[in-house]
Amino acid sequence: MKKRVIGIGGIFFKCKDPDATREWYGKHLGLVTNEYGSTFEFRNAEKPEEKNYLQWSTFKEDTNYMEPSKASFMINYRVEDLHALVKELKAEGVQIVDEIEEFEYGKFVHIMDPEGNKVELWEAVNEVYGEMGDGETTA
Repeated sequence: MKKRVIGIGGIFFKCKDPDATREWYGKHLGLVTNEYGSTFEFRNAEKPEEKNYLQWSTFKEDTNYMEPSKASFMINYRVEDLHALVKELKAEGVQIVDEIEEFEYGKFVHIMDPEGNKVELWEAVNEVYGEMGDGETTA
């Protein structure tokens, strides 16, 4: 099997006013933001020619996107082969929250860690994701 997690794909957190919070991070910390948050571009250490992305996003405090977790945050991890990994995780007894969803920019599934935190796994399609949001990134 390929590597399981190959990097961080996103950081998502709840806040009272997502728009104002994004604006604050843009003004004071220089994040390039849009309605989805901010995208960070970086290079794959094993394939320097390959661009990878990390998504930073604010959510309304009453969002149900992170349920069944009670946490105010969720981490997204980049993976190489989501279908194979889910098969392995099921065999290991890991709670899989939903079915794999496929979009033009990648495949996603959610699992629960032993502390009850929802974790998002993402097999990215970097070429498509990089073109989203007019290609503007924070770094």
